[in-house]
Amino acid sequence: MRVLLICDDFWHPGQVPIDGFSLLKNDGFDLDVITDEKKLNPDTFSNYSVIALSKSRTLSPDDDSRWMSESLQQSFTDYVENGGGLLVTHSGLVTAENNEHFDMLIGSKFTFHPDSSPVTVQPINNHPIVDGAQMFCEFDEHYRLEILADDIDVFMASYSAPLGDPAKIGEDPYYNSTAWLGAAGYSRVQGKGRVCVLTPGHFIEVWTNPQYQLILKNALNWCSAATV
Repeated sequence: MRVLLICDDFWHPGQVPIDGFSLLKNDGFDLDVITDEKKLNPDTFSNYSVIALSKSRTLSPDDDSRWMSESLQQSFTDYVENGGGLLVTHSGLVTAENNEHFDMLIGSKFTFHPDSSPVTVQPINNHPIVDGAQMFCEFDEHYRLEILADDIDVFMASYSAPLGDPAKIGEDPYYNSTAWLGAAGYSRVQGKGRVCVLTPGHFIEVWTNPQYQLILKNALNWCSAATV
């Protein structure tokens, strides 16, 4: 299966998802990587069964400029609606202020995360993407999402314990004021294509966790199956 990985940004070194996805090469996945948006050609999207987006709104580790234009957002939408698969992991959820079109395609928008801490991830239904996967815990950034689409199918939840100085609860958005549970993985369908969102993955230890590796493999296989 041909997979295009788009990665590398100001906060998220591209080598992390590259190393994570590369561990699946013996499972039949042929990975192409683009870190420079100037080399991103929407005309070639249809050559890939799945596009994996692990790149936030920023251009590169040295440049925090925005990179996803309105026309590129439309290209992602056209790709999915024509039967393509889109897998968005962690950093790919951190979109720019003017990326509403893309946010609606993936069905959510990143809001913030508290300071990194142990995050427990647990499958919560029988979705094919979590088939065979078990609960795991890794040190990670625990993403908060604003859900935008009403048709998402949540198959995985994440939990992090209270963290930070209670005195800052009213002023510090990074304080985990209560034990927090949120969506860590969900899917949706648009047109003939499929979208999967996975929030874990800031650190390489998450990507190399055997449970997350299984979830990634399942997600790529699920995304590649176009609807009728």
